[in-house]
Amino acid sequence: MTYIVYAIYNASVDRIYIGQTQNLTERIRLHNNHEFKNGFTARFNGEWIIIYQETVETRNEALKREKQLKGYQGRQFIKKFIPR
Repeated sequence: MTYIVYAIYNASVDRIYIGQTQNLTERIRLHNNHEFKNGFTARFNGEWIIIYQETVETRNEALKREKQLKGYQGRQFIKKFIPR
C-alpha cells in the first residue's frame, strides 16, 4: 500500500503543515473540518489547501520523508510551492 507525504497551506494565517497519509482526500477533509481537536491545524481558521505531495511505497519511507521536509532545507523547498 502506498503512502502520500503532503504539505498543506492556510493563506489566512500563512501557515504550512506537513504530514503523511494513505488517503489524502479524507485527510484534507479532516484538517478543514477541524476534526483533529488537539492538532496543529485545528488551531487556525481558514481553508487548508494542498501545495505539495509525493508518493512513497512504505510507511517507514513516508515517516522518513516527512521528517526531512520538516527540517530547515525541507521547509525552504516546500515554501516554493506556496501560491502568491
